[in-house]
Amino acid sequence: MRIVFWLFLIFLFSSCGMTTIKVPKINGVSFVASRDSISDVHIKPVVNIHANYAAIMPFGFIRSSDNPEIIYNTDRQWFGESRPGAKQYIEALHKHNIKVMMKPHIWIRGEFTGHLTMDSEEHWMQLEQSYSEFILDFAKLAQETNAEMLCIGTELEQFVINRPDYWNGLIKKIKNVYKGKLTYAANWDEFKRTPFWDQLDYIGVDAYFPVSDSQTPTVEECLEGWMEHKAVIKELSEQFDKPILFTEFGYRSVDYSGKEPWKSERYSEPANFEAQNNTTEALFKTFWNEEWFAGGFVWKWFHNHEKSGGENNNQFTPQNKPVESIIKVQYAFQQ
Repeated sequence: MRIVFWLFLIFLFSSCGMTTIKVPKINGVSFVASRDSISDVHIKPVVNIHANYAAIMPFGFIRSSDNPEIIYNTDRQWFGESRPGAKQYIEALHKHNIKVMMKPHIWIRGEFTGHLTMDSEEHWMQLEQSYSEFILDFAKLAQETNAEMLCIGTELEQFVINRPDYWNGLIKKIKNVYKGKLTYAANWDEFKRTPFWDQLDYIGVDAYFPVSDSQTPTVEECLEGWMEHKAVIKELSEQFDKPILFTEFGYRSVDYSGKEPWKSERYSEPANFEAQNNTTEALFKTFWNEEWFAGGFVWKWFHNHEKSGGENNNQFTPQNKPVESIIKVQYAFQQ
């Protein structure tokens, strides 16, 4: 009996030693700022798809790509785009055990933020001062509200490339006021050149990679289309020993949804839900079971669920479309 007892203990401890702790994926939504405050009614649909994270996105505005002033927290902004609005959203989401990534955005009228550059050293310094005030203000709010993660910038490639010393110093300043996890949202064609991944907790990627040229791409086509991108992404994760986080991911419900997924200006085309379903399913199959992949935030989720998306909507939101069920099943599976 004693031999049997010791054999049982050996089996028990060896089994425990072989057990790996499964880290829950970040199953997130990009929660769009609105004119109004949010309540339980607006958060319930987020809970219903088993999301455990929401990105809150306050905004700062720049008049043109060569203007160094960032304007934010003005009376002309929507409530959700402001500091008070971001605070209210975070507190409301936390009441439902939804964790938060604070993700301040810059908006430039008619221009892509990745092209933001200045024409003189004086203007560069003014931009740096303005951006520091903007991001540190929201970093302090993230600390005050116990937001679990802060994204220090979104798709600012030329700003990052041209001013690396500034960004290294900014990250140190951010860490002095905010103690949570940090990432940066690099565009899909930018992330390989971002110089400060070693200073952050996650390698953040806005994952609008081209994966298929077909009008209605199949899951198999998209899986094949991901192979080359996935190898590069995994290699970067291994190089820096950091998990990959899709700070944005998603596809429009439109023809050729996998060809140039970042495009959003084709408003008049009919909806193609099969294209959105297949591209989304392929993304989940490619990444969500990988240990080096942390999860992501679907683009995008509006507060007024009943009036969002639907059968005639060809935009990114999955709300009230077949793809919402695909996301719900995936998020439920990997809590």
